[in-house]
Amino acid sequence: MSGARSYRRGIEPIGLNWGATAEERELPFPCDRHLPDADDACYGAVTVDAPAPVVFRWLCQLKLAPYSYDWIDNFGRRSPQELVPGVEDLEVGESFMRYFTLVELAPDRHVTLEWRRSRAFGDIAVTYLVLPVDAERCRLVVKLLVNYPGPAPLRWLTRAWLPLGDLVMMRRQLLNLKGLAEREAARRSTSPGRPA
Repeated sequence: MSGARSYRRGIEPIGLNWGATAEERELPFPCDRHLPDADDACYGAVTVDAPAPVVFRWLCQLKLAPYSYDWIDNFGRRSPQELVPGVEDLEVGESFMRYFTLVELAPDRHVTLEWRRSRAFGDIAVTYLVLPVDAERCRLVVKLLVNYPGPAPLRWLTRAWLPLGDLVMMRRQLLNLKGLAEREAARRSTSPGRPA
C-alpha cells in the first residue's frame, strides 16, 4: 500500500482504522507524496450530514485549535464553536494545530499537513479528505502517516501506543467537526443568505 511500507508486517497495532471503508483506505491521498516511506498508516472517517464546502470550512478552523479533547491538547482552552472570519484564507506554510504545517490544499477537497522531526512521534503527514456523497452529505476521511523515531526499542514502543492514542484523539476530533458542520448546515438551510 502506498505510503505505509511496513505496517502490515507482524501484529498490527490497535487503532490503525476507525470508520474508514476498505475502498477509502485504498484511495490515493496527498499525504502519500509527503511521507512515501511511512512505517504506519492510520485512518479515521465519519459521515457528515453537511455539504462539502461547509465541512471544508470547518477543517480550516484547525488553524486555530485541534477540536479534540481541549483539556489535553489545547491547554484547557475551548476550541472555537463558531466560524472565525478569515480563517478560510489558507496559505501553504501556515501553522495548523500548533505543531503541523500546511503543505498542500485543494479548496472544498483536502488539507494536507506535516509535522517533521518530532522527538516523541517522528515524522508525520496527514490528509483530511472531504468526499461528497451527494449535495447535502459527505465523508470526512483522514489518513495519517508516521515514521517512528529513534532506535528499535523506542520505535517498537511508539508503534504500540501511538495508533491507539491517535484513534482516541482523532475519533473525538472528527465527531466534533461533524457536529459543528452539521449545526452550520442546519443554520444555512433556514437562512439561505448566510455566507460561506
